[in-house]
Amino acid sequence: MAKKSTAKLVRLHKFMADCGVCSRRKAEEMIAQGLVQVNGEPVSEMGHKIDPLVDQVAVNGQILEKDHVQKIYLLLNKPRGYMTTVHDPEGRKTVMDLCQEFNERLYPVGRLDYLSEGLLIMTNDGEIAHQIMHPRFNLEKVYEVKLFGALSPALLAKLRQGAQLEDGFVKPHRVRILQMLANKTWIEMRIGEGKNREIRRLCEACGLTVDKLRRVAIGNISIEGIQVGHYKQVSQKELLRGLGLQKGGRPATTAPKTYQSPKKTLRPGKRERLGLTAANDKKFYKFRREYYFATLKARDKHPLSPNPEETKKLSLGATTKIAAPKSSKLGKASRSTKFKAGGKAKKLNFAKGKRSSKGSRFKR
Repeated sequence: MAKKSTAKLVRLHKFMADCGVCSRRKAEEMIAQGLVQVNGEPVSEMGHKIDPLVDQVAVNGQILEKDHVQKIYLLLNKPRGYMTTVHDPEGRKTVMDLCQEFNERLYPVGRLDYLSEGLLIMTNDGEIAHQIMHPRFNLEKVYEVKLFGALSPALLAKLRQGAQLEDGFVKPHRVRILQMLANKTWIEMRIGEGKNREIRRLCEACGLTVDKLRRVAIGNISIEGIQVGHYKQVSQKELLRGLGLQKGGRPATTAPKTYQSPKKTLRPGKRERLGLTAANDKKFYKFRREYYFATLKARDKHPLSPNPEETKKLSLGATTKIAAPKSSKLGKASRSTKFKAGGKAKKLNFAKGKRSSKGSRFKR
């Protein structure tokens, strides 16, 4: 066997990622499980180095060839109800179901939880995936979040200050209000590191409950023009330029552009005076993740005829009864009504299906 050159040695998990097998983190797990062989011998040592020009690497018996892998980069607009993983043991739909036409082994970069939607980068380029996920590059991610209730100036200030979570202090780069609905509020939130369920946990730590969450941009790459459940294929150069990165793990020489939303910033008002419920009201807690999943399981269990008691306990909202229309001077609403056309009052008799005013008659 040829002598190894120390100048060419690379870590095994990096080589696997460069070959498009998986991300570096997943490669480390596969090495630890004994699924990787170097020159026919299983390797389980973390940090093991190889010479790509000399050593032969196989995963589950399949030999890896770095130069023979076509690199693919997709910008996917992930829908709600899809798992961000290559395979789900519970058999739920995954993002892989949305790009089945590719023969190459793709995998998602980073995560969006089951109930979230929006921009997700799919690739088989382990080096690029590492750059996107590594905290030192601090790529800004832009989210649009719909909260239950009215967001007051005090609650907005509390959200901007950040909160201490179980895995450290979290503070968003920026928070602004985009739209104020009848009893919900759309905000834009920008974060850097992107910990697991960071935005949902941050909102809950501030007493707020998320109704909907979508990622609209990473760096200067957005989902504009990409329909939900669809993707757009881009080149490596386009992707790196949009992320403000260079090939080889170096940051761009010039400051990267950040995504600029076309939506204007709104100022929070004292909406409680209008009789609207504050966003930190405890009645919204029932819409949080655990309750939501419990309701989905109940619906899956009885999709057509759910158990009345179970539905009552796990209902996402209070049952609204629609009262029958009251009769008025116009007569019974279920039988007839009046309207004006051309300045003359006319009467329609829906029961008989014909017009009672002068003119032609018609039948159903």
